[in-house]
Amino acid sequence: MNDNYQVRYAVGQRETYQMGTQALRDEFLIEQVFGTDAVNWVYTHYDRYMAGGVIPAKGNVFLDTLEPLKSTYFLERREMGIINVGGKGMVTADGETYSLDYKEALYLGKGIKEVHFSSEDANTPAKFYLNSAPAHHAYPSQKVGRDQAEIVELGSAETANARTIRKLIVNSIVKTCQLQMGMTELKSGSVWNTMPAHVHDRRMEVYFYFEVPQDQAVCHFMGATDETRHLWMANEQAVISPPWSIHAGSGTSNYTFIWGMAGENLDYGDMDGCPIPNLR
Repeated sequence: MNDNYQVRYAVGQRETYQMGTQALRDEFLIEQVFGTDAVNWVYTHYDRYMAGGVIPAKGNVFLDTLEPLKSTYFLERREMGIINVGGKGMVTADGETYSLDYKEALYLGKGIKEVHFSSEDANTPAKFYLNSAPAHHAYPSQKVGRDQAEIVELGSAETANARTIRKLIVNSIVKTCQLQMGMTELKSGSVWNTMPAHVHDRRMEVYFYFEVPQDQAVCHFMGATDETRHLWMANEQAVISPPWSIHAGSGTSNYTFIWGMAGENLDYGDMDGCPIPNLR
């Protein structure tokens, strides 16, 4: 059984306001997303969401269940989204193999018993970023390439937030129980994501930041609109965003991030805006 996991319990607003920098990082920041030849997981009690990753460098890596799940196999009562942020790799699910190139996605539905991860070339291994949420229905597995994504262009160079949103695992493309995942790519010269900020009390979210240049960083903002906090993040780190929290960031360079979420509904546009002048 896979022992590379952490359990994070849900923390409320009142408790969060009393936290210093290290306490905030301990609760919300996922510093080591990927395990090499093993799957790393963080199990958060916000909507029982899970985020993690695996780098299959030496051969096949099996997706094992975790003790907290009390299940005989990982996807017994769960669904999972996978996005490759490394070299070309393969995911084999109950004998069917899916090839994933850079920034391609795969949805695996509830009930799949055996999942294996592998890389085409050990010198440039795949990096599979994983998100999982509880599932009540078995939907078909489906690969989603970059050209199959639903694309939205937002922001502008004048406000330093020109960005391309690629909706990959969303209900307009893939049938899921509650999991949604996509990718936002900031254009050169733009550093702000998801600005103006918003909250969505109906679901939680996890951000995974990557393509952050060496010696650069992203400052991720969280908290209530009038009581914000921040976390400085490096390349290939993730952050848990509670339902009551904004989730926005600004980098010292442009970058890309993957968003994943689960909760009450599948309406991507279900969010409550936070006007910029109201931020504190």
